[in-house]
Formats: sequence, structure tokens, C-alpha cells
Amino acid sequence: MKIIRLLLACALLGLLAAPLSAAPKSKAGLNLFCWSEYVPQEVIDGFTKETGIKVNVENYASNEIMLAKLLAGGSKYDLIQPSEYTIEALIKAGKLEELNLANIPNIKNLAPEFTKMPHDPEGKYSVPWMTGSVGIVVNTAKVKTPVKGYNDLFDGSHKKRIVVLDDSREIVSWALSSIDLPINDITPENLEKAKGVLKQWLPQVKVYDSDSPKTALLNGDVDLGIVWSGEAALLYKKNKKFQYILPSEHAHQFIDSLAIPKGAANKENAEKFINYILRPEVSVKISEAFPYTNPNAEARKLLTKAQLENPASYPPGDPKLETFKDIGKTAKDIDKLVTDLKGK
Repeated sequence: MKIIRLLLACALLGLLAAPLSAAPKSKAGLNLFCWSEYVPQEVIDGFTKETGIKVNVENYASNEIMLAKLLAGGSKYDLIQPSEYTIEALIKAGKLEELNLANIPNIKNLAPEFTKMPHDPEGKYSVPWMTGSVGIVVNTAKVKTPVKGYNDLFDGSHKKRIVVLDDSREIVSWALSSIDLPINDITPENLEKAKGVLKQWLPQVKVYDSDSPKTALLNGDVDLGIVWSGEAALLYKKNKKFQYILPSEHAHQFIDSLAIPKGAANKENAEKFINYILRPEVSVKISEAFPYTNPNAEARKLLTKAQLENPASYPPGDPKLETFKDIGKTAKDIDKLVTDLKGK
């Protein structure tokens, strides 16, 4: 990510134990803290037009930045958009409000497999926004040799023609997968092994970008990359020369959800927004702008054949996808490892 990272250690260790500051009492609006390039303005405008509730949007580019900022004074936020492992950490720390599902009747539209997931087993604290995978995009007009996984991507023949997500947890997971180690088994020994891999890989990277990794590919600055599936779907829609490949070594699935921070001033407004985006016709607008995998079963019925056949949005077959788990204080070791290597 383009923003300099805040140490995850502060977020997961010291700040998780700290109380949130007192929330403001105004009920006039909704303060949304969300990922960059992920919430269509059309959806926000539609919600405001219907409800009269003004939505104030602030963006972040990583779960770690969001978590640190949230816990440093986060009760000014009414709604956040964390990934599964961050939700797990926040639930453990008692930092999320329990949802009043009576205010969210449209939750019935979710596909069953996206309810009561391992990071929120009772489904009390979060509602899926979008899900997706992290994979490899290849510009087949430029790259003629097969690329099936991380080891092919970083074999040395594509040096300085590669864009990757600027996300330490992601980067380390690729290295672990390439040497057949579990992505959630973060031990000092495994990190040392990952370090050896990344020493070879990272000098080959030209661009680090989590906000819009597709841009470097579209501009021709790079020929390959490891990107979010929604970004890959937009590339494929623009030109089918951009092929999306789930890495043969391992494929990571992320699940981004909406959740309400403890002490949020405008909890009811947040629940109204959650219920609004769960409407099929609204959820489709999210898919149109940001074509990740939509967890809303009723919304999927409204997608076009082309949308459903986009291999980045809806990978064919039955891919084995694995999610991140909360790894607590060891996250700081991941961040330090990658930061140090990038600085060399």
C-alpha cells in the first residue's frame, strides 16, 4: 500500500487492550471507514437520498492501518470494513458492537456459505460485503512462457516487470506457500525460511500497490502481478489478454465485511446502511463497480452472463481457497520482516 504502514504491533498488542474514547452523541450522519476503491459513490448517494443520512467516508489501504487508527481513537467511526482475520481480532478484544439483526432483515439474501463463518461463528458482529481471492495476472501479449504460480512469477525472467500488493501479510503468505508451509503457521522458524525466499523475490518487484495494482498493468509499466481478484476482473473485462491465475502453490481467499465499532454513536444508521447494501439491486451496483465475488445470493441472480463468467470474479472449477486467521502479536514480526527487506 502507498501509505507508510503503522506497526501492527501497536494495533494488535497495546491498542487492543486500550479503551476506545467516548463517542460523540450526534445522530445526524454515518461515519464510514472503508477500503480505497471499494464503495461506489452511487451506493452512498442512493442511501443518502433515501434516508437523509449523510455518509462521511474515510479510506484506508490495509487492515493494519485501519486497526491502528480505529483503536487509537476509533469511536468517531460508525462502520468499518475489515477482513476476516481483523474481525476475529476485534471480536476477541470486545471491540465490536453486536448487531441488532431485526434492523437488518435483508441478511436473508446472503448465500448460506457466507453466514456464521469461522471468524464470526455466531454471525453476531459482521455482515459480508464482498469476498475474493488473491492471484496472478499475466499480460499474455507480453509474457509467452507459462506462469502457474509464485515460483514461476519470481523465476528471475520478469525482473522489474512485476507489480504486487503492498501488504506484508500477503507477501509473507506467498513465500510460505512457495515452500509448502501453512500460511497461518507464523513461527520464528517459518519466518526465517520465508525471509530467505523474499530476499530473492522482492528485488524483482517494480511496483508495490494495493490501492489500484491494475493501473501499472494497464499502463504497460509491468507485465505481471499479484493482485486482488476484483482488480483482475476489471483488467479481464477491458482486455482478455490479462489472464487471471490462482497460484498452484496456494490461493488466498479474503472476506471483507461490515462491522460496527464498540461505542459507535450512530449504530442504527450503520445498521440501516448494512441493510441497504444487502438489497439485491444495490448489491449488484457494487459488483458492477468492483467485480469481486458477491456473497449475496439474490444479487447474483441479477448479474449478467459475462459477469458470472469472468474467471477472476468467479473462478471456474472448485478452487481450494484458504483465509487468514488472527495471528496476534506475531503480526509485528511479519511487518518488520517485509519492511526491512523492502528498505534494502
